[in-house]
Amino acid sequence: MHSDRFKSFSLLLLRVSIALLVLLWGIDKIVDPEHAVGVSDAFYLGLLSLPALMPLLGIGQVVVSILALVGLFRKWVDPVILLINLGSLAGVWRSIVDPWGWFLEGTNVLFFPSLIIAAGCLVLMAFQDQETLVLDRRGKGGDREKRPAPEGS
Repeated sequence: MHSDRFKSFSLLLLRVSIALLVLLWGIDKIVDPEHAVGVSDAFYLGLLSLPALMPLLGIGQVVVSILALVGLFRKWVDPVILLINLGSLAGVWRSIVDPWGWFLEGTNVLFFPSLIIAAGCLVLMAFQDQETLVLDRRGKGGDREKRPAPEGS
């Protein structure tokens, strides 16, 4: 059915785009820990502002994002990806509440899509059972069209 293919492709595109975003953040922590510390200082109250910690966090993000990218261990990986994105959303909350800075200082309308990304993470979690273009569905009927059960079963 055409709509099933469209749904599968749409979920794959959402998964890949969110995973790539987390991958980019992870790579940034590895290759430019000082930049990551600056981001932590500016948006996360300096909670993770340890230069030696950044590459380790980056490696963790890279691993999680690759697993998300290919769709492995989604039951555990998707909530981790959501938590990472909720952390980002919390860091830019002013830009969600007041994107144009009419009432709050330090906002930027370009951070508003953080809300959309978090919503996308929730969509992936809500529709995990309907994703077919992921590796952890192979052999479970997810990589093939559904066929009726043989008669007599």
